[in-house]
Amino acid sequence: MQLELSMLQITDSSYVNAAVVFTIFLVIGKVADAFFKKLLKDLAARTKTEIDERLINTLHKPVYKTIVITGGILATAFIAPSEKINFFVTGILKSAILLIWGTVIFKLSRFLIDEIGSRISDVTGLGKELLPLFENIGKILIIVVAGMIFLSIWRVDITPLLATAGIAGFAVAFAAKDTIANFFGGISVFVDRPYKIGDYIILDSGERGEVVDIGVRSTRIKTRDDILISIPNSIIANTKIVNESAPIPRFRIRVPIGVGYGSDINRVQEILLDIANKEENVVPRPEPRVRFRTFGDSALNFELLCWVNDPRLKGRTIHSINSEIYRRFAEENIEIPYPKRDVRLYRE
Repeated sequence: MQLELSMLQITDSSYVNAAVVFTIFLVIGKVADAFFKKLLKDLAARTKTEIDERLINTLHKPVYKTIVITGGILATAFIAPSEKINFFVTGILKSAILLIWGTVIFKLSRFLIDEIGSRISDVTGLGKELLPLFENIGKILIIVVAGMIFLSIWRVDITPLLATAGIAGFAVAFAAKDTIANFFGGISVFVDRPYKIGDYIILDSGERGEVVDIGVRSTRIKTRDDILISIPNSIIANTKIVNESAPIPRFRIRVPIGVGYGSDINRVQEILLDIANKEENVVPRPEPRVRFRTFGDSALNFELLCWVNDPRLKGRTIHSINSEIYRRFAEENIEIPYPKRDVRLYRE
């Protein structure tokens, strides 16, 4: 610092030197600001991307303020007040620079995470739901680093704080082990992507519903009864999940039906296919099909297989098909067997 001051010393008056140095840095700041506004903005306007324009708009004011504040720090050193006053004034000015660039890094980190995350998502298919997690981690790191720099500016020994933070961190980690497990479970859900928002899933415990929210701690699904179920991600990461919406939303439904022995099986198949083809929720491709499965104790067991576009239509479509099967079989006199008992009364 003394070498820099001697190089900038113009006159014997420290106040004049301070004023000249501050003026020089003020002019440099104005030139830099004009450079950002004119030349760099003109160059950025010719490119197709908006990234460079946003970077220039974010950086040009902090650069100007930093140059001016740096001039203020050097001017303060020229005046050479008491060591205590110099420490406080310099500390305030350096803290102002830290605040300015901390805010800039906050903005840039959020912008870059959104931009890079969107590009990676388009290329790899990684869910954008992961971006808020990275943003929060980035904010925490920025705050921690800025806090350590702030303490060093004011010459606060951070060694005891680091030791205390280590002990406190161990205690917090032990007390919040379930929360941490859910956090890493959430990361595994985001990375593996067994499902996404809007998918219909069936959990190993039997719950079936639509995924409405994927958080860092838990996943929420809404059942067909409009009940919201929240499952911790630590459980989600260690359970079997059936995703009815993947890899494509199309969903196959199975409708079992039994007919009496002696029925015309060709006619039964024709009726079932006709019902499926006329059902509005059934897609034409793949084509519906009928399978003769087994010879039952009292019935010939068939199964109608057809596809719908969305798992949400499963219950409604099965209801409509079953109703039409019952009506058509009654018209065609095709028996649908059911358990029967003969009761005989004997006179003594």
